Parts: sequence; structure tokens; C-alpha cells
Amino acid sequence: MRCLLKALSVVSLHASLRRSRQLCSQSSSARTSFSYELIKQQYRPEVPEYFNFASDVLDRWAKVEKEGKKTKNPALWWVDGDGEEVKWSFEELGVLSRKAANVLSGACSLQCGDRVLLLLPRIPEWWLLNVACMRTGTVPIPGTQQLTAKDILYRLQKSKAKGVITNDSVASTVESVEADCQSLKFKLLVSEGHREGWLSFKDLLKTAPSDHRCVTTKSQHPVAIYFTSGTTGAPKMTEHSHCSYGIGLTVSGRYWLNLTSSDIYWNTSDTGWAKAAWSIFSAWSQGACVFVHKMPQFSPPAVFESLSRYPITVFCSAPTAYRMLVQHQLPSCTFNSLRHCVSAGEPINPEVMAKWKAWTGLDIHECYGQTETVLVCGNFKGMEIKPGSMGKPSPGYDVKIIDENGNILPPGKEGEIAIKVKPTRPLFLFTCYTDDPEKTKATVRGDFYVTGDRGLMDEDGYFWFVGRADDVINSAGYRIGPFEVESALIEHPAVLESAVVSSPDPIRGEVVKAFVVLTPNYVSHDPEKMMKDLQDHVKKATAPYKYPRKMEFVRELPKTISGKIRRNELRQKEWRRY
Repeated sequence: MRCLLKALSVVSLHASLRRSRQLCSQSSSARTSFSYELIKQQYRPEVPEYFNFASDVLDRWAKVEKEGKKTKNPALWWVDGDGEEVKWSFEELGVLSRKAANVLSGACSLQCGDRVLLLLPRIPEWWLLNVACMRTGTVPIPGTQQLTAKDILYRLQKSKAKGVITNDSVASTVESVEADCQSLKFKLLVSEGHREGWLSFKDLLKTAPSDHRCVTTKSQHPVAIYFTSGTTGAPKMTEHSHCSYGIGLTVSGRYWLNLTSSDIYWNTSDTGWAKAAWSIFSAWSQGACVFVHKMPQFSPPAVFESLSRYPITVFCSAPTAYRMLVQHQLPSCTFNSLRHCVSAGEPINPEVMAKWKAWTGLDIHECYGQTETVLVCGNFKGMEIKPGSMGKPSPGYDVKIIDENGNILPPGKEGEIAIKVKPTRPLFLFTCYTDDPEKTKATVRGDFYVTGDRGLMDEDGYFWFVGRADDVINSAGYRIGPFEVESALIEHPAVLESAVVSSPDPIRGEVVKAFVVLTPNYVSHDPEKMMKDLQDHVKKATAPYKYPRKMEFVRELPKTISGKIRRNELRQKEWRRY
């Protein structure tokens, strides 16, 4: 089967697009007829020596679109929630991104390989400038608007970025640290107004020529650098290439997201998260429309309104978001166009999946991946879903459970989740931790890249997440993963969310402690009775030895910038108490 994920070379891309167009005309039921085993057997990626996602994929979709051989979906559809909308076709995206590329290489003096910090919210210019960077060979380093002055200083100094691109809300923060950033040569402001010392992207784009020759990049040329969330230690620069993102993410686009060029895909990820890149490469590799809602903060009413009003067919959000949605569900809302839902970022609780399906009639297809890996395991469209499982290995990855010596463990045995990298390193793994060969080398144990996460594989080949290697609790010889305890807790109507960590104990060594955020209706309940009720609930929902012997009710849980719970912070505070 010749599709984009099998080969993206110049000679095969035309056939790939033709195959994609054929798939667009098939019924929804035909889209679900994938055979996982067949995909794994037939998947043989062909990676050309030279490849650039902008010229080899986006420009070819623009050509197909211009010839009238593509469904009339836009490439980008942006709404602000107040009535303003922006729609770009692939042709319009091409013209605007070439103008933006001339801004980067002209007024900003960026050269191929230069790095630039990209701090923009969910506005069209974020997508536009990512494509412009591909055309110039510039390496964007996306970051969230929530970064503090300390965060921005660290990223600018660590990356040696030549410039920073941001808007009014972050400009003053950049100015507060720029004196300590010797590599910083320019500041580009994306705004309707002007600011002293900043170049105006709006003005420069208006006068920039629309002719631009895309640089020739090898497949391994860096396409983006993302700083890891930093749940343990300082964030690292994770470098991805045109191959690992531009070709690797077609797997998620075609088989996990189940996209074709007739789909409208909404990924609610913050633009500072690595998953935001999936709304570029996964969607546009399939010719799908990327839907974007400005939404400064996640808002269940805004999500309900958008899914009801717009013809969104594929929805992707984090487990935390799904939890909020099912807690605020409106039975009167109907999502007539929605046909496929996915989740990534952290494990999603089976209880949330069940509530979502009872309401919408749709399964949530979970996947597992890291900033370093793209999609590792997934519940692909057409597969049987085992609630709580992260699915089966992605095509292109040989995933195993290994012990501390690198030996492969049998089904049912807990160990570390690992990807085989010898004798051949998978094409879709990150290139390296930029400028840090020692930390890059430390990710390999024997023949495997070690994720740092623990899990197990069952007899059917499904993988199950247990927790980060340092999150697993060893209580009186029993190994307890935090996720299964948290999943049991969230089944109780009193629990909004929770985090489970180890706590020191003079007899058992350590015991399970749960930090619990209560739902509004239970906040005023007696804490001791509430604790006893939740403990009894966990004993019934899972093996009794796993119940939390300690519990603390909190207003909120500490989280990383990307929204992941910082269990290590809770664990460290807990152990410092004793």
C-alpha cells in the first residue's frame, strides 16, 4: 500500500496523494477496516536522502488542491470564539509562508540551522511561522505563553537562539532577560501594534515578496527542538528532524488519528507542547484541515460549542481535559460530525473513557509517546480497545519490556518500556538531546532506548502503563503503580483528580499516599469520613494492598507547564517531612 507513511520521497509522493484522495471518497466504515497485523507486516518506511516537509508535502497538496483534485477543506481553520475566523487553503498557506520565510531570512538575517524561540499562543501565525522555518531551514523552539522570565532566560541561554518571536503578552518578559542573552540578535513582534526595539511581523509580512526558494534539507536536518517538561531535573532540548516528525508522524495521522483530506482535526494542545507539532505533521501529511480555537485557557463550554457548531470530525485532547468535559457534560449537546476521539499526554482513566462513550457513543483511543519518540503505542482505529491499555506498538517501532540488565521480559512481567535501537535505530526517534551527548547516550541500555517508564505487556500484545520508573511504590515487597490507584480513586464521584506517591513508613518502608482534589459537592464533607470512604472504595476497586494508607486533600495538584502532574515534587515534599 503506497501511502504517505510508507514513502515520502519525491518519486512516490504523487502516488501517495492519489491514494489519499481515493481514501477520501470511501465511506466512514471503510476507514475503520485497518488490520493492525497487516500494517505491521507491510510497513517499510522509505526515507529519501533529502526531504523538506514544506516543499515535498505542503506544496504538493497545494498543487493537488489547485488542480481541483482535493476536497475543498481548508488547510487551516482558526476561530477566536467571538465570531472572527481565518481560513487558509494549502495554496494560501504556501504564499503566506513564503512571504514569512523572506521575513526570517531578510529582516531577521536567519541562516539555515539557526535557532529561534517561538512563543506564541493559538493564533494562525504560529502555524505560519513553523512552515516558514521549514522553508529557511531555521529551527524553531516552541514554548508556552506560561513561561516565566527564568524559564525564558534558561531556554535562550541553553539554546543559543538567535532570535525570539512572540506577542505583546510576553514581550516585556523577554526584555527583562535579554541583556543576559549574548546570542540574541533580534526580537520579532506578532501584534497589531508596535514596540520599541522590536521588528513588526505584520509590517514586514505585508511588504515581503511571495517568491521564495525553499532550502534543500537532508532528512535528518533539524525541524524543531522541544524542551522536555522537566518532571525530573532541568528541561532538556529534544531535537527532531524532517524525517522523525515529517515522516514519522504520518503513522499517527493515518492510523491513530485515522485522517484523510476530508477530515477536520482539532487538537487542543498548547502550542508550547510537543503534541502541538502533531497538528502540523500528522494532519497536513494527510491533507486534513487543522482546526484551531484561540481559547486562552481550556474551557468545557467553548469545547462543547465548537464541537456542536463546526464540522469537526476528529478530536484530540489530554486526559485532564476529558475529565473536565465529562464532569461538565451537557446532555443537550450533540456532536453530529464527530466520529473519532483520541487522547495523549498521560494515561486516561477507564472511568472517564466509559463516561465519554456513554455520552457521545464514541471510544477514546489512547496512545503513548514521549517528546523524544512521537507515537510509541496506540489504540489504532479498528483495533479492539482494552480500557486502561495504551494499545499496541506503532509501525516502525519494536517495543519490549526489559529488566535492569536489558533482558526482554515475558508477558505479564513488569519492567521498563523500551524501544529496540540496535542494530538499526528507528527513523522516528529524536535525533539527540541538543549539545548534550552524555544525556543522549544515557538513554540507551544494551540494544534499547529506555523510556524511563514502567509497564507490562499482556498475552495479546497490549501494553499497560504502570508509572515513571521513579514513581513506582515498593511497599512491604509489593510493587504498586500510581496510575491504577488513581484510576480507582477517580471512579468515586467525590474525586476530581488525584496524585499517588510513596510516603515513608517505619514498618513497610513506604506506603501509598494519595493527594486528592475533591469535586465541589464534596469539599465540605468531613475529611476523616471522606478518607475512610475513599479507602474502602479503592479496596473494592483494586487489590486491597494497593489502597492509600495516607491521604491529603488539596485544592490543586502541582503540574508541569505541559499539564502533567509533578508527582516527584509531591514525593520529595512527603519524604522531607520525616
